[in-house]
Amino acid sequence: MPDLKPTLSVVTATYNAAEVLPQLLASLRAQTDSDFEWVVMDAMSTDGTVELLEQVTDVRLVYRSEPDFGIYDALNKAVKLCSGDYYLVIGADDILAPDAIASYKFWAAESNADIITAAVSIGAASRGGPGGQSWLRGQMAFVTAHAVGSIYKKLLHERPGVGFYSRAYPIAADQLFILRAVKHGASVYVAEFYAGKFGDDGVSSNDLLGALTEFFRIQMQFEWRPAQILLFMLRLLKNTPRLIRRQ
Repeated sequence: MPDLKPTLSVVTATYNAAEVLPQLLASLRAQTDSDFEWVVMDAMSTDGTVELLEQVTDVRLVYRSEPDFGIYDALNKAVKLCSGDYYLVIGADDILAPDAIASYKFWAAESNADIITAAVSIGAASRGGPGGQSWLRGQMAFVTAHAVGSIYKKLLHERPGVGFYSRAYPIAADQLFILRAVKHGASVYVAEFYAGKFGDDGVSSNDLLGALTEFFRIQMQFEWRPAQILLFMLRLLKNTPRLIRRQ
């Protein structure tokens, strides 16, 4: 194992997350490698989230509580605050496997890749690795998941053509960031370990139509447009029963 490992920051955007945050905090405390920082951007929570964070003394924590323009605005602020060579996005309702930090740092040192991705579970399903074609799967052709399942070099955001998370896509700005990064030469390494559990109660799960629409809009920027229009129509038809039930 290399002697010099890259530094890693864990970044989280929160809003009224006091109910679920303790399980994330417990998984951070259980890490076999405790040499990381946790950067939290809170959107002026009123449910005790900030008070919970103020009590954390055994994890290297940096937090701010201020208004934002959504989760990706908060993530942009968190990434700019973090000091790590790489960062790992973790939602307030996510859970890290005990060796996730150690494994990410090991494979970052071994590969020096811009993005390292690992296996995750989402609800009862598991994702063992990315695959397929980007015209069909978008970012899932390159990473298992934006949060929990991947770490990113902070300097990626300074690469021309990549930039930070776009506020124009409140649900799928992570997809745009990853596709831009890959298009502009970012290297991706698929590591064989389990990183943790991705919470399935986020905006993309609760706003199905919004998620499908933003996925389509982003894919139109990178892939053959006639095929993307057809795929969008097919996805709408496939999900029509779920869309109707949500009305």
